[in-house]
Amino acid sequence: MWGRLWPFLLSFLTATAVPGPSLRRPSRELDATPRMTIPYEELSGTRHFKGQAQNYSTLLLEEASARLLVGARGALFSLNAQDIGDGTHKEIRWEASPEMQSKCHQKGKNNQPSSIPQTECFNHVRFLQRLNATHLYTCGTHAFQPLCAAIDAEAFTLPTSFEEGKEKCPYDPARGFTGLIIDGGLYTATRYEFRSIPDIRRSRHPHSLRTEEAPMHWLNDAEFVFSVLVRESQASPVGDDDKVYYFFTERAAEEGAGSFAQSRSSHRVARVARVCKGDLGGKKILQKKWTSFLKARLICHIPQYEMLRSVCSLQADTSAHTHFYAAFTLTTQWKTLEASAICRYDLAEVQAVFAGPYMEYQDGVRRWGRYEGGVPEPRPGSCITDSLRSRGYNSSQDLPSLVLDFVKLHPLMARPVVPTRGRPLLLKRSVRYTHLTGTPVSTPAGPTYDLLFLGTADGWIHKAVVLGSGMHIIEETQVLKEPQSVENLVISPMQHSLYVGAPSGIIQLPLSSCSRYRSCYDCILARDPYCGWDPSTHACMVTTTIANRSQSSSPVPLVLESQSSVSRTALIQDMERGNRGCEGNRDTGPPPPMKTRSVLRGDDVLLPCDQPSNLARALWLLNGSMGLSDGQDGYRVGVDGLLVTDTQPEHSGNYGCYAEENGLRTLLASYSLTVRPATPAPAPQAPAMPGAQLAPDVRLLYVLAIAALGGLCLILASSLFYVACLRGDGRGHRRKYSLGRASRAGGSAVQLQTVSGQCPGEDDDGDDGERAGGLEGGCLQIIPGEGTPAPPPPPPPPPPTELTNGLVTLPSRLRRMNGNSYVLLRQSNNGVPAGPCSFTEELSRILEKRKHTQLVEHLDESSV
Repeated sequence: MWGRLWPFLLSFLTATAVPGPSLRRPSRELDATPRMTIPYEELSGTRHFKGQAQNYSTLLLEEASARLLVGARGALFSLNAQDIGDGTHKEIRWEASPEMQSKCHQKGKNNQPSSIPQTECFNHVRFLQRLNATHLYTCGTHAFQPLCAAIDAEAFTLPTSFEEGKEKCPYDPARGFTGLIIDGGLYTATRYEFRSIPDIRRSRHPHSLRTEEAPMHWLNDAEFVFSVLVRESQASPVGDDDKVYYFFTERAAEEGAGSFAQSRSSHRVARVARVCKGDLGGKKILQKKWTSFLKARLICHIPQYEMLRSVCSLQADTSAHTHFYAAFTLTTQWKTLEASAICRYDLAEVQAVFAGPYMEYQDGVRRWGRYEGGVPEPRPGSCITDSLRSRGYNSSQDLPSLVLDFVKLHPLMARPVVPTRGRPLLLKRSVRYTHLTGTPVSTPAGPTYDLLFLGTADGWIHKAVVLGSGMHIIEETQVLKEPQSVENLVISPMQHSLYVGAPSGIIQLPLSSCSRYRSCYDCILARDPYCGWDPSTHACMVTTTIANRSQSSSPVPLVLESQSSVSRTALIQDMERGNRGCEGNRDTGPPPPMKTRSVLRGDDVLLPCDQPSNLARALWLLNGSMGLSDGQDGYRVGVDGLLVTDTQPEHSGNYGCYAEENGLRTLLASYSLTVRPATPAPAPQAPAMPGAQLAPDVRLLYVLAIAALGGLCLILASSLFYVACLRGDGRGHRRKYSLGRASRAGGSAVQLQTVSGQCPGEDDDGDDGERAGGLEGGCLQIIPGEGTPAPPPPPPPPPPTELTNGLVTLPSRLRRMNGNSYVLLRQSNNGVPAGPCSFTEELSRILEKRKHTQLVEHLDESSV
């Protein structure tokens, strides 16, 4: 038992030993429920674009020209950023030739949809950036033979010649890739060639550089996610250099990186690396290699089970305030947990880690461990500053060999980069974020808040604002009708739009929809930094000034609230608490109309109430004071309303449905319920007597008439009975019957015959005429039912003119005996036996015969 539990215990101890944020905070405190849910059918103000291409994943927004440039599979597009669906777009078809696709097939690739979903032997545009004032620069996979081209931005046409792209663009469209054009130089990071190792390179530059491959790889099976230039040279007191930061995941081998249950060869960790923009490589050592490359581990929540998915940077132009937001997917090897985490990292913390201790590769244990030796001067991996220039180090080529040797063997830092305040901002269960972007938004009160847009793997966008140490998800919006991954997100503050890139097309939607909030409470509860309540116009307005769109003659596509005459300071907004500012303002919206409901006593009735906010709690009040709880006195409180079961008169009254959220109470619906007594069913009444409504003297007359008629009927009945008796005595004596037995073909028969007659078979003599004439010579036979039907009886003789007993002929009928057999009672036409038969003797014979008769338990009635 302990042998099986030891790996799990060791895994837990290893996880707790890894430096990073505290894991003691309950995960439920990190989760956040989107306040509002907007399905695809309720979208408003959106625009769509879809051309004859797939996989619209590469986006470039140029605010100055109001153009959105899109790279897709086999095509490039130039769209109007104000309205991407206005039909004024330009298109470049850039397909791989059939010959190139054939060569791609020969390499073992195919054009079948893969899991992301992409196809391999097409031209996937992976890079699209502004090269200079007149041209754009783009690269595509081109059926595993990458090509790059400079495009005339105004004409938007391909050139007649292309550049080789094998050192600038990945072969595989599914490979992680990131790239930037900085001062004319191309900084890219990916796995370039077919079966090549990953690399960070600089090309189109007088000094082309790449990462080191020997004696060890600086990058180990890396998948790149994001890169950004941080202008650290601006206003730097030490004359620092600008730096490029790269975010990626790679296989790890450092001490404590993996658990006992996980193979270190497959365990992946998140990294952040940096290089100096002014790096020129070494003179003798690290020639054409980076001399400033350093990397560090990036930790968010659960170090062993997090995968970096997307990163965005905010305020990179001012390095003092630069920070990053990263989206991680949290999964375990047993697939017991799938969630997403969002963490924030400040640039100052990243810089502190790169200024800390180093790691070194230990050959004895074949893993990375903390370096405890001395560090040479100038500090390895640092950029050239004013201090170094004063000492004669004007470029990286002037650095000593000892420093370059140290950089070559110690690219990894010992300390990890932990998130701000040591914990994630958000932990979202059952959601897989695929891309995120953000923008700072200044509010009327002065503070600036970071607004993030998070795309999911099933086509939803979560709009969230960072508040203190957590995040508030303002709304979740289904922007794609069919579930598909959000591949890219771009924000345009000038157009007040968010552009979404997906496999099926491009979607444009407004950054805010403040008009959705109809009251002051709704507006402040949303805590949207773009929205504030205007007491003068009684409307929720956009707090930021939208740029003038007079440069375009096309109509404004998005529904934006104009507030040119509204002072921003007059708008009511409470970002921190989300419940203050409307106390003295009666703009709570028009009260809902009172609806009447009438129900019979004992019936059930549902009072609907729709809660627009997922964070609100439904509160029901009866007659304005009595609170109703679920299960109380026949009340059932649900998400759709209040169900009153088995209504009684005390349930009548006025019901109010309120939404309680963040300490505020808002009336949503009002009902007046009336419980009416059930109408009793009319009781059956006896027919009224004819004289019930008559006068007493007339009623007496009716009673006397009825009595006289009754007496007359009694006399007539007595007379008839007397006459019948006289005729019966004149014709003969009454017959008494005894049980008799007769042998029949196919079975036995039980007979009923007169006591004065004889048993069949004892004497065949008799008066034939009497046997034929009437009942004197007849016998009643009882025939037990058997499995085979009895033979049909002989036809009866013609009925006599008069029967001696005054009764009609007995009909033949079936009777049930013992619950499972039948006998046939019929009148026999046989002659009357001559000799008498004792009743006791005949009864004994019948019982003896019945004892040997086998009754059928389940007799088919149709066979009797």
